Amino acid sequence: MRIEVLKSKIHRVKVTQAELHYVGSITIDEDLMDAANLIEGEKVQVVNVNNGERLETYVITGKRGSGIICINGPAARKAQAGDIIIIISYASMEFEEAKKFKPTIIFPTEDNRLS
Repeated sequence: MRIEVLKSKIHRVKVTQAELHYVGSITIDEDLMDAANLIEGEKVQVVNVNNGERLETYVITGKRGSGIICINGPAARKAQAGDIIIIISYASMEFEEAKKFKPTIIFPTEDNRLS
């Protein structure tokens, strides 16, 4: 049996931009991506702490060290600059493997940097 489990989480980052007229996705600072074990194109769930909105999209690599967290495309209607979000990815694995698996969780600073 395979189950989905938490793979990676960027806990509480600040949205720096929302670009409505852009092909959909979320742009994430490459430093944060590396620290959270995320890759470009990976499916993520975005949870907005400010308004309760949830959405699924994919990751685009942002400039390393920039602190960028940009909600792109129609999802920009669900978040605005200054909102606090949580970015989550999941993995599918065998049940026994999942029991031993340890997710990567990072807690960036208030300016979206690694502490």
